[in-house]
Amino acid sequence: MNWKAINFDWNQARAFLATAQEGSLSAASRALGLTQPTLGRQVSALEDSLGVVLFERVGRSLVLTDAGRDVLGHVQAMGDAASRFSLAVSGQSEQVDGHVAITATDIMSCYHLPPILKRLREVAPGIDVTVVSSNSIQNLMRREADIAIRHGRPTEPDLIAKLVGEMTGHLYATRDYLERAGWPKSAEEVARCDFVGFDDHDRMVALLNANGLPVTRKNIRYASADGVAAWSMIRAGLGVGAMSRSAAEFTPEVEMVFPELSVPFPVWLVVHRELHTSKRIRLVFDLLADSFG
Repeated sequence: MNWKAINFDWNQARAFLATAQEGSLSAASRALGLTQPTLGRQVSALEDSLGVVLFERVGRSLVLTDAGRDVLGHVQAMGDAASRFSLAVSGQSEQVDGHVAITATDIMSCYHLPPILKRLREVAPGIDVTVVSSNSIQNLMRREADIAIRHGRPTEPDLIAKLVGEMTGHLYATRDYLERAGWPKSAEEVARCDFVGFDDHDRMVALLNANGLPVTRKNIRYASADGVAAWSMIRAGLGVGAMSRSAAEFTPEVEMVFPELSVPFPVWLVVHRELHTSKRIRLVFDLLADSFG
């Protein structure tokens, strides 16, 4: 390798990559935890070392030049290699104390994880946990989280997934709403209720129809992509909505509606194969598996 030909600093390349991906120096500085002037100096230093202009300013945004676009692919490959290196090193850690990031849905994060984390504190008090509450699939490959709790099996080849349990979903409403709407005794009476939905109305309607409830999109009077917000609307007496049975048990003011409907869904724990060899990650992974199992 011609070491003398490598005439730039990785921190400068990282500053360029973050700026290109985030779209501005201010957003990139927040992502990297640097001040904006420091980040700007790093990008300028990279331009000087390469002898090219990488960005041009258009309004308040930075736009890649032709040279910047040519460089970006190479720097992205470097960033991916740096992430893999970080994963490999983290996976060799034998230290139990430290930080672990867990990503899960908002409902899982609010209702299921807190008692498990309380148990983790008793078992391993030196472990600090960040819960990334999100309904989207977090990218474990890029270290957005160390462990993911998902309801579907991932397909990425570098991820290890373990089926650790199964939950059931049911319909719930407050007693106040059911008294106003009339306690439904049949599928047809349930289909006359107002519903609180989540993000995908068509999927919810199809699921309810498949379970014998002749509802339509017109039934869904309120909705939110945020599971906690939707559950709050149900708890406020706005209508009938779906929730896992174990989460609903935390909410005594709701009643199960039409108990004949029971929809099972799996719980998968997912971790990157490199991190699976980390003693700290393995300890948290096993405790989660035991709790959900």
